[in-house]
Amino acid sequence: MNTAMTITDMKNIDIRTVDPSTLVDIKTVKVSTDLPVEERKKDFIRQVKNPYCFRCGKVVVKMSFADTTATLEDRLENYFRSL
Repeated sequence: MNTAMTITDMKNIDIRTVDPSTLVDIKTVKVSTDLPVEERKKDFIRQVKNPYCFRCGKVVVKMSFADTTATLEDRLENYFRSL
């Protein structure tokens, strides 16, 4: 993967056309929990290269993030209350 990619480029990768062999397998990413939170984030990004598109084994994963202050916990709680 080209390290000169912008954040926008990373977000806009098309998983239908990306070469899976160019993506990092998330299973190989190991971040030390001994590091401070900001350093863990940087280490994760350094290893995964593109936090928006990576592999998990043979499966290509595309992540997207909503522009909201709601947390994952908030979303899960709302989901389970709606069942």
